Amino acid sequence: MVKQWFKSGSPWIWMTGGAVSISLISVLGLLAMIAWKGLSFFWPSQVVELHLDGSVPKQVVIGEIYDREQVPKSRLEAAGFDLSAYDQEFIERMLVKTGNREYVELDFRWVLSTDIKQQSAPANLAVFERSKNGNFYGYVEQVIEDGKVVQENATERLYELVERAVELNDEALDLQNGDIGHINYELERMRLKEKGYALDNALTDERMAELQARRAQLREEYKVLEERLFELRKLAKRDQVIVRDMRGELVSLPLYQVLDVWFPNDMGYFAKVGHYISQIGKFISDDPREANTEGGVFPAIFGTVFMVMLMAVIVTPFGVVAAIYLHEYAAKNAVTKMIRIAVINLAGVPSIVYGVFGLGFFVYMLGGSIDQLFYPEAAPSPVFGTPGVIWSALTLAILTLPVVIVSTEEGLSRIPSTVRHGSLALGATKAETLWRIVVPMASPAIMTGLILAVARAAGEVAPLMLVGVVKMAPTLPLDGNFPYIHLDRKFMHLGFHIYDVGFQSPNVEAARPLVYATAFLLVTVIIALNITAIGIRNHLREKFRSLEH
Repeated sequence: MVKQWFKSGSPWIWMTGGAVSISLISVLGLLAMIAWKGLSFFWPSQVVELHLDGSVPKQVVIGEIYDREQVPKSRLEAAGFDLSAYDQEFIERMLVKTGNREYVELDFRWVLSTDIKQQSAPANLAVFERSKNGNFYGYVEQVIEDGKVVQENATERLYELVERAVELNDEALDLQNGDIGHINYELERMRLKEKGYALDNALTDERMAELQARRAQLREEYKVLEERLFELRKLAKRDQVIVRDMRGELVSLPLYQVLDVWFPNDMGYFAKVGHYISQIGKFISDDPREANTEGGVFPAIFGTVFMVMLMAVIVTPFGVVAAIYLHEYAAKNAVTKMIRIAVINLAGVPSIVYGVFGLGFFVYMLGGSIDQLFYPEAAPSPVFGTPGVIWSALTLAILTLPVVIVSTEEGLSRIPSTVRHGSLALGATKAETLWRIVVPMASPAIMTGLILAVARAAGEVAPLMLVGVVKMAPTLPLDGNFPYIHLDRKFMHLGFHIYDVGFQSPNVEAARPLVYATAFLLVTVIIALNITAIGIRNHLREKFRSLEH
């Protein structure tokens, strides 16, 4: 009976199913852990006030409890702590985010439970999110509006003044990056154009006069916009709030540096949910701050999606054309066999090797040649002869090309030869048969290759560090300045952002939750791209299913 059961193959089916189930549970568990550690960071945590005593001088600590751990008593005694009065084998210590970075050495500190004399969570403790120096914790003493102390409904007025300052700062930033940035861009283009005319001995008096008139017009526009920018900044600096911190000192916080304020200990459940959603929204839509340890990751999201889509546009036609040639036109000989072996082996080359190749061939050789031919006036500053998004896309296109070729060839081989013969018998040429019959029927396989290519390219980091990605990009590859898409610019990437925040951050404890949040966001972006491609593939599969029978 048992022997027959083994011969039937059922044990191997159960073993395979069990292995798949374990793998699926492991992946889902990993994603759940990353999501929990990343998304829980945005929930408004309770702010505690700790009165310390014992082995340290008596003091007050205000902040958020980030972590707890049990530490052996012997280890603490070896570090110099006097714990002879306690007979526990393990002592609990808490990691407290104290913020107020400009007034303390570190905005995170460990506190032993044995040193806590009193712990409370007052309702009037405020958290100020600032554009620099991190969060500030304390008690609001006074709200000053235009030099006058607000006497009634100070808290409600504080919310309104913070919102006003944020709106003014956003308007000033939009003006600086929009109209003023456009004028600076135009002035730089005019400088290069004038230099180009001079190199070609084509700088006539008429052209010089035209350039000078346009430059004078732009400078007049710039002066008007600059005055408006200074006015907005002056209006944003009008108000301030007086806060008493954990040292007992009164600190004046200018509201133009405050991005948000909340009282977590006084918030109800629905208020916390609203704040939580708002914080996640700002994380997705804002730019990073404080060496990437605070703020959002929008430039990294945009750079990742833009680079992957550009890579897909490049790799798909090349991969499909190569697969069609190998399967439909190339002779079945030793050379073709070697080419197929080489394509398969390319998939096993370490990605950093592709990065070195991209740096040497695309950036220095191809980009440098483009600069010499088309942008001599920009010398010695390179235009395309420096890492940029186009070279990153081309490098990853070569990296993922074998996947697209192999997948497309598999799709072409599954199309019955009778379909080709029938088309040719009806008078169609071979090219028409390929374009109108074979390629559409193989499109689901092409999409499968593209899905695999996108999944790999979106998570690659090592080659991008050499050919285009940077820690902080001043501008996006897409903006309102002609030609609108700037393929020569460097960009930010979610994978590199994770590496930079996790391993290059000066503030490890502050960066740790952002590493999980960014990792979960990267997985979400990859899943979204893949689901989109899978939906297109399934639609194509259903569309051409009837032709296969």
